[in-house]
Amino acid sequence: MQLIYNSDSFAVMHFVAELDAGVGGVAGTDKGVAAMLGRTDPGGYEIVDKHARKEIFLQGAVAESFQRGVKALVDQGEDPEALEDYIACYTVLAQQPVMLH
Repeated sequence: MQLIYNSDSFAVMHFVAELDAGVGGVAGTDKGVAAMLGRTDPGGYEIVDKHARKEIFLQGAVAESFQRGVKALVDQGEDPEALEDYIACYTVLAQQPVMLH
């Protein structure tokens, strides 16, 4: 699991089957997002909506679509609001409450 995005509103973690030793990301930065989203290995994304206190796990075709969309936004340049809006589109479907132990 790698934290690839962290803001006041959202946290996005990337889960992969295998991690390459040379690949890493810095949480909360576009470089970290771009580095992780350029990968095509199997896995999924967990998105936590901090305000709603809900989370959703994306895998398969939905995860691939999310990956392509974020990569396109990052390639267009730094626009934190656009990225937040894009992530928010996925959290509308979140049903799982975030539980702290």
